[in-house]
Amino acid sequence: MTKFLFLLLGFLLLPPAQAATPARKPNIFWLIGENLSHDLGCYGAKDVHTPNLDRLAAEGVRYTRVFSTNPACAPSRSAFFVGMYQTSTDTHPMRAHRTDGFKLPEGVRPVTHRLQDGGYFTANIKTVGNESVGTGKLDLNYVNEGPIYHENSSEWETLKTRQPFFAVVNAEESEYDIYDRKSAEKDRVEWVGERIHVQHAKAESVTLPPYYPEHPVVRQEWARYLNSVSGMDLRFGKALAQLRADGLEDDTIIIFFGDNGRLEPRGIHWCYDNGLRVPMIIKWPKNFPAPAQIKPGTIDDRILSLIDVTATTLALAGQPKPLLMQGRVFLGEQTEAPRTFAFAARDRIDETPQRIRSVHDERYHYIRTLSTGPTFSSLNRYKEKCFAIMPVMRGLHAQGKLTGPALELMQRTGPCEELYDTQTDPHEVKNLLTSQEPEHREALIRLRAALDTWMTETGDRGAIPEPAEVTAPFAQEMHQWFGTPSWALPSK
Repeated sequence: MTKFLFLLLGFLLLPPAQAATPARKPNIFWLIGENLSHDLGCYGAKDVHTPNLDRLAAEGVRYTRVFSTNPACAPSRSAFFVGMYQTSTDTHPMRAHRTDGFKLPEGVRPVTHRLQDGGYFTANIKTVGNESVGTGKLDLNYVNEGPIYHENSSEWETLKTRQPFFAVVNAEESEYDIYDRKSAEKDRVEWVGERIHVQHAKAESVTLPPYYPEHPVVRQEWARYLNSVSGMDLRFGKALAQLRADGLEDDTIIIFFGDNGRLEPRGIHWCYDNGLRVPMIIKWPKNFPAPAQIKPGTIDDRILSLIDVTATTLALAGQPKPLLMQGRVFLGEQTEAPRTFAFAARDRIDETPQRIRSVHDERYHYIRTLSTGPTFSSLNRYKEKCFAIMPVMRGLHAQGKLTGPALELMQRTGPCEELYDTQTDPHEVKNLLTSQEPEHREALIRLRAALDTWMTETGDRGAIPEPAEVTAPFAQEMHQWFGTPSWALPSK
């Protein structure tokens, strides 16, 4: 009994237990590239100078099979900012719901709001000191969800005392300088930063993709695009350098990715591989144990969708994946089953209605156009004015001078189907739809079925037409902004 009393007294005299210290959370830094595909030196691209992103890849993991869910910015961003397909949340047409009372479906929220709940300061960075590094772009098809980021968060200097932070820099390049709304008045629309870009790419030496004709203007445009990519890298380098200078790099997960595919006529807006396949690089900080899937200087060939970046970001911030979220976690202890397919959809963009669906597996790419009429050659005033390759192709076509893949592209109409072997035909110029090779027939059957299943299971809303009163004003807006080419004007 005496022994028991001594033990009890000793227990009572122990100091009170200390509350468990909350686990320290990493900062998370998204670098979002604008309109590009695998056009970086670390991906083997020529005629570009991308030392900052190449270094990031050497110190991190480079991903090769990442696909946006739409080949244009607003629907793609609307998807990866909530981790849900835009066709499921009714945010699939380009710049929809900007003036109505639309709100996201119940249970669907911007990633920044979820991170704020978890204690993160959220910032949309535009400047580092006196340097402009980002646009502050949102371009989301939902405007009634309240502030997306914390207020007064556009300056880099806000981050040093506000940790953990989730910061985003949206690239200024690669994009046409169009937002003064005076493009119709210009002979040629410049690229953002064109006058300061170092001319690493030369028109006479670039290699053109085979779906364009050999022409001086095509060469000039291709060089301008590649120089814009180099300009993007230079600007991102300023943000990365400041991260290091402030002593934040070793506490920050850096995730670089493109928002949609390449800024070229057959890239952006179209569900070809170069309109959907985007670069992604992830660098892990030294002060946090890396997940098993992160090994510096390696390549990851898993199939990923951009909506997976959202689910994974939440997991890395220590938050559970929401039940409705369609994105999959691909890093850490919460890692989910790998994808077999990556799906994408294109619906109305500006004044141009098209309904196109796409599915990639590790090798093959199947595209289904459900809408009728011309595809690539349909009217889009933004592309007719800004993409100088378009009028060149129209002129050559009218003269009967287009041949091969360029001619097929101008002649293609919907509804139609396309099947490509992205391993042997990375430019997707040989449609295997009618091939009798067993492996091609098997791929076609497999991908058709996968796409049908996805459209049904995700509640694809693209089959519901937009009301005429919603779509009609876009033609007038685009005419005022970019003008209308003479061939598309009503005959007198």
